[in-house]
Amino acid sequence: MNSNRRIVIIGAGHVGSHCGFSLFARGDVEEIIFIDINEEKAAAQAADIADSGCFMPHPAIVRAGNYEDCKNADIVVLAAGVPRKPGQTRLDTMGDSIRVMKEIVEPLKNSGFEGIMICISNPADVIADYMRRHTGWSKNRVFGTGTSLDTARLRRVVQEETGVDARSIQCYSMGEHGDSSMIPFTHLFIGGKPLTELMKEKPETYGTLNLDKVLSRTRMIGMDIINGKGATEFGIGMVLSDMVKAILYDERRILPVSALLEGEYGQRGLHTGVPAVLGKNGIQEIIELHLSDREHVLFADSCDVIRKHIALAEQL
Repeated sequence: MNSNRRIVIIGAGHVGSHCGFSLFARGDVEEIIFIDINEEKAAAQAADIADSGCFMPHPAIVRAGNYEDCKNADIVVLAAGVPRKPGQTRLDTMGDSIRVMKEIVEPLKNSGFEGIMICISNPADVIADYMRRHTGWSKNRVFGTGTSLDTARLRRVVQEETGVDARSIQCYSMGEHGDSSMIPFTHLFIGGKPLTELMKEKPETYGTLNLDKVLSRTRMIGMDIINGKGATEFGIGMVLSDMVKAILYDERRILPVSALLEGEYGQRGLHTGVPAVLGKNGIQEIIELHLSDREHVLFADSCDVIRKHIALAEQL
């Protein structure tokens, strides 16, 4: 990493612009550069965000640029693509997204970029895998936001169902960032205590929690937002800036990202959402949870969905 705290965001739409604003608001970066096929829009988004500078914790440059700016960037955020429409799954956007990726790969490779790339574009796991394969970069340098947003939604759902603040809930959503995601409830803790124990100890409160409902609600929140306003943007913006912070400060924090598996969890040759240690070199270690037999099956099923679409993506 160059450690100049320069972040390049490819894609200045809803997701990219909110990632930029979140990065600026946190005050962890020195320069934010937007690249978009619509150069006028990239410049306008940058100017709009820059207008908020006097209210931010630290000054930073926010501007539009081009692929040459990637050479000295610490992190490139891939947020380009076609947003999903009401009724579409993330996988339904794959064809359009792959066509966009084909236009990005070569100029990005030729830029001389040596930092870390975080993929947000949907379908997130397929795109992360595609970009790693076609850039030829190492697995620690190319990964997706994965199930980090799903995990944030899960914590919110559990908060709504139990009344416990989301910040006191430790859990992960895993697998696809999509409709086949799964939740290892055996690793969901509230205040450090396993939910499975709390459900037995306090059947009148925690015992009434419907786990199937929690999973379904976690999966559907994104579509509910899209049906209501046409895009999701604020949550993923915070997810991205949180990951950037973990990398820039070498926090070695464990976050659920879309990482390449090479035998972990019995899976190989695909990107999927799993807990991983993030630091200055990107993914530094994948954390392998001890899943129950049922959880292993659900995780494997989700991986099969991703694997099928990775193969389809290579044929486009």
